Amino acid sequence: MHEYPIGRLLAGDEEAVKAAYDRFHAQPVDLELLNEGPYPFPKFRTTLRGTTSVSGPGTFQGRERSTLTFGPSRDPGWWIDRADMPEQFPIGASVRNVWTTARNIVLRSGNPHNYLRMVEHIVALKAGLGLDNVVLKTNSGDPPLFDESSLPLVEAVEKAGIVETDEDATYVTVKEPLAFSGPRGDFLLFLPDDGSRRLRLDVAISWNTIIGDQRVVFDVTPETFRYAAYARTNATHRQYQLAKTIGLLFADTRNLGYNKNNILIHGHRRWYCKPRFPLEGTDKFLEPVWHRASLDLLAALTLTGADRFVGTVVSYRAGHTQDCDAVRALYRNDLLKRI
Repeated sequence: MHEYPIGRLLAGDEEAVKAAYDRFHAQPVDLELLNEGPYPFPKFRTTLRGTTSVSGPGTFQGRERSTLTFGPSRDPGWWIDRADMPEQFPIGASVRNVWTTARNIVLRSGNPHNYLRMVEHIVALKAGLGLDNVVLKTNSGDPPLFDESSLPLVEAVEKAGIVETDEDATYVTVKEPLAFSGPRGDFLLFLPDDGSRRLRLDVAISWNTIIGDQRVVFDVTPETFRYAAYARTNATHRQYQLAKTIGLLFADTRNLGYNKNNILIHGHRRWYCKPRFPLEGTDKFLEPVWHRASLDLLAALTLTGADRFVGTVVSYRAGHTQDCDAVRALYRNDLLKRI
C-alpha cells in the first residue's frame, strides 16, 4: 500500500534517496483521507463573486495591523497588489517570482520593496479551495497573523463566494516520475496524473522532539483543506525563547508577532501550548504534519502558475527551499505538461 516509483533523480544522491525512501516507507500512515467521489472542484475556472477583507496583527510587525482583501480577477492566476505601491505591477503567484525561501516563501516583482512575505499560508488557498483567479490587495509586505492559522482566510473566501467563469480549467502534471533528494535524508517525489485529475499528497515528517514521526495521506478537496487550515506553524521552545530574548536585538525578529496562541511550540518531551488535531486512540497530535502538507507543500505546488497542479506528490522531511527548488527545476527542465 502506498508504494511509489522513485523515478528519475533530478537532484541529490541516488543512494541517499533510496535510503530515505526505505525510512519513509517504514513509517506507518497515521491518517488517510481519500476522495472516492467525483472530481471535487468545478471544471471551469473560478473566481470570487465579491470582495472581502480580513485583518490581524502583522506577522513580522506585530504592533501594526495588516489587512488582506480578496477580490475577483479577470486575468488567470493569483495576483498580489500592494495598495501602498500603486506604481508597481501586481506580483504573480509563480515560482518565477520567488525571492527567498530562507524562513518562509517571499514573492517579489519589480521594485525590491514590492513583495509579500510568508505567502505560503495564503496562496495555498488556490489549490485547496479550487480558486483559480484572484486579486489579493494588501497594505504592506507583512501578512496578518491569526490564532486560527489560515482558517480566517478560508472563511473570508467563503464569504466572498467562489463562482465559475465561462473558461475551462487548465491542468498541469509532470511528464514522468521524478525525485529530488536533499542533504538531510529528505526527498520529494512527483508522479504524473493517473487520469483522475486529482492531487494526492503523502506527507511524512520526523522530528527528534515530542512531534516525533507523523504521516498523512489525503486527496486535496475543499473539505480536507478547510480541516487542515487550522494547523499552525511550529517552533521549538529554544527558537521561541531566543526570538523573545536575544531576538529583540535584531530588526528581523524584534517585532515578530508570534505567541503561544498563534504558533505551536514544542520541546523534546513536552508541548508548550495546547496542540491541535489529536489522533484518536493515541497520544499523537497531527498539527505539524497537517501544516506542512496543506499550508507549506500545497503552496509551493500552486506556484506552477494559473494551471491546477494534479498528480501525486510524496514528501519526506522536506521544507520550503526544497519545495520551491523542485518546482523551479520542473520548469527549467521542461518536465511539466498540460492535460
